[in-house]
Amino acid sequence: MGTIEFRALTEADVPMLHDWLLRPHVRQWWGPAESVEELREDYLTGGSTHAFIAHLAGEPIGFIQSYVVLGSGDGWWEDETDPGARGIDQFLAHAGQLNRGLGRAMVREFVEQLFADPVVTVVQTDPSPHNARAIRCYTAAGFAAVGEVVTPDGPALLMRCHRPPASALR
Repeated sequence: MGTIEFRALTEADVPMLHDWLLRPHVRQWWGPAESVEELREDYLTGGSTHAFIAHLAGEPIGFIQSYVVLGSGDGWWEDETDPGARGIDQFLAHAGQLNRGLGRAMVREFVEQLFADPVVTVVQTDPSPHNARAIRCYTAAGFAAVGEVVTPDGPALLMRCHRPPASALR
C-alpha cells in the first residue's frame, strides 16, 4: 500500500477540505459542512486541534485531526482526567477508497505517530454507534469499544487505543 504521510493543514488545503466535507459519504457522518471561513477559523488560528491532510504516494487521500481530550471544552469529555489522552477524528476523501483497508492503515500510522510522543497515554475516538464501517476500521486499527456515551453531537461509541508496551514501540 505504501507509507501514508501526514502534512499539517495549510491555507491552500482549506478549499479542498471544504469540498471533501460536502461529499455524501463524509457528510453522512460529519454533518453539514462548515463554510471555508469557519474551517479557517477552526484549523488555522492556533487552536488546540491539529489538522492534517493524509497523503499516499504524494496524493491527498483524507483528513485526520487530533486534540488533547482533557479540557477540550464545549461539553466534550468533561470527566476526563488523563492529560495524556488524545482524541482523533478522520475520514477518507474518496468514496471509491472505502472498504479497502486504507482507513485502517491511515489510523494505525497516525496513532503510531501520536504514541511517539511519550506524553500520550491513550488515543480515543467516538464514531456514531450506527457507523459500522468506522467501528470496523477503528477495531482493526487496535481500538476497543469502551461503551456508548452521549456527546454534544449525540450518541457515540467511545473507543480507545492504549499505548503499547515500550518494547513494542521499538
